[in-house]
Amino acid sequence: MSKRILYDLAGAEDDRRFSPYCWRTRMALAHKGLSVEAAPWRFTEKDMIAFSGQAKVPVLVDGERAVFDSWAIAVYLEETYPDAPSLFGGPAGMAATRFINAWADRVLVREIAPLIVADIHACLHEKDQPYFRATREKAFGASLESVSADRDARVIDFRRTLEPLRTTLKQQPFLGGETPNYADYIPFGAFQWARCSSGFALLAPDDPIAAWNETLLNAFDGLARDARC
Repeated sequence: MSKRILYDLAGAEDDRRFSPYCWRTRMALAHKGLSVEAAPWRFTEKDMIAFSGQAKVPVLVDGERAVFDSWAIAVYLEETYPDAPSLFGGPAGMAATRFINAWADRVLVREIAPLIVADIHACLHEKDQPYFRATREKAFGASLESVSADRDARVIDFRRTLEPLRTTLKQQPFLGGETPNYADYIPFGAFQWARCSSGFALLAPDDPIAAWNETLLNAFDGLARDARC
């Protein structure tokens, strides 16, 4: 059996893993029932994954094959391990999930980021903090602290943007239908990102999305719930 290694973003502690994209991949691997060794990686350790030809995680090494980008990894796992439980439920499911992937990347992650960005900085390894501050403050055009300063007010608007997700989960237990699949792991990864890097409450306790999130935290013997947060 070939050895699998997942290069996974870590904070100050090796076992604090908080990337929304890496969590998509970790849940996908668990869904497929595939074992993996998670290797901690940090923003300033570009050389560690230079073999992949780019500079971002997740990077999955499966034997002699290296795959990067969470979507590409999910497709690779589906095609390489067809006898394991499907991540998409077929080509039509993959096509629909591609929309969820784009929505999460361009809306969900971008809406969450200003609410937790200062907290992320605080949980990083000290060697990553200057890089993170410089790059994120350039992107936001403001200090990390000022970006997150009004989050108690802004989170109300953020919760409104989740109405399509909320409406769907009122009608069915998972985005994948009766059981979760990769369509669920994509947005779940974003909420796990916040959970593992910030104590800020993105969701109201009575939100149907919160109940869905709790169920996924318990999936795969509590893989996500047991993560350092």
